[in-house]
Amino acid sequence: MIYLDYVATTPLDEEIRSTYTKLLTTYFANSDSAYAPGYEVSRLIEQSRAHIAKLLHVSPDELIFTSCASESNNTAIKGTAFQYMNRGKHIITTAFEHSSVANTFKQLEEVFGFDVDYVSIDSNGHLDLKELESLIREDTILVSTMYVNNEVGTINPIHKIASIVHKKNPKTKYHVDMVQALGKLPITLDDIDLATFSAHKVFGLKGSGLLYKKRTASIVPLINGGQQENGLRGGTSNACVDIVLAKTMRKAIESQKNHYDYVKSLNDYLRVQLSAMDNVVINSPEDASPFILNISCPHYKPEVIVHDLETKGIYISTKSACSSKKVEISHTLAAMHLDPLVGTSALRLSFSHLTTKEELDTFLDALKDTLNRIKKQR
Repeated sequence: MIYLDYVATTPLDEEIRSTYTKLLTTYFANSDSAYAPGYEVSRLIEQSRAHIAKLLHVSPDELIFTSCASESNNTAIKGTAFQYMNRGKHIITTAFEHSSVANTFKQLEEVFGFDVDYVSIDSNGHLDLKELESLIREDTILVSTMYVNNEVGTINPIHKIASIVHKKNPKTKYHVDMVQALGKLPITLDDIDLATFSAHKVFGLKGSGLLYKKRTASIVPLINGGQQENGLRGGTSNACVDIVLAKTMRKAIESQKNHYDYVKSLNDYLRVQLSAMDNVVINSPEDASPFILNISCPHYKPEVIVHDLETKGIYISTKSACSSKKVEISHTLAAMHLDPLVGTSALRLSFSHLTTKEELDTFLDALKDTLNRIKKQR
């Protein structure tokens, strides 16, 4: 099998699996229980939180364990919106976000009456920073963008954005979806108010997410119950998942530089090979994350290519896994104003340290064969 869809999810790291399995057999007690086994589980959860805080250079009480990045995004965005809605109901994002952000803003606008502005995106997926600055008002309570786009890999200048936001309105909170940055790019949270992370994108467990919330930011909890997570997320803790997240993030962050350099060499190689093909267009900008390469084969249906490659044991995707069953152009590519012929024929390749040059060569040969056979069948 040649797996080229690491943005959708990653295989579980063997060390993480082993640690998690051992935890499951021993630490089953409810962390809120008032006896020794419960206290020990609670201690391990807080130890994990402290280790993650050290990795991110933040305080343990600024970290909230969640079930996934989608929950983290919903909690950050809705929690902030509801917390500060008496001060203003103006919020800002882009049309370039993950569906868990895009649909949350849509709900806030359509159901709760918030005023939403969308910052324009150019053909490379870069935000118009001057437009962003002009959109920020006295009643703007939240700006939300991603660090790395999950379809084309565009990297947002999040610290420039943070500076613009906080200079124009010091009361406005800035949220960053960092799911595709963890383990791939350096992460600094000094000027970020809220940030979201996911374990299964970095060889960890599914059902494991994290929300960073700066002490100076307040949110309304979306899940009411007990006082878990400092009263910000009710419900019995998924203890073993939360405990093993520290090891997952440590491995991702410690290997970030080496993995980046290796994957960039693969991406550079593949770009050269694909650029030499007449029927391939590269959509990812030159300065995109090397872990993602979005291409198009105009005049070819992407789903046909995907399924044909699947018969050869090669797995790629057409767009974000959260919306890949929809046939139309993705909202991400639409925001880039790509030619419809290019936008509707997009394919997404994504890589990791497990990807090899030999696998890419096999993919290239298979893609050429697939395109030639489809062309002959017309």
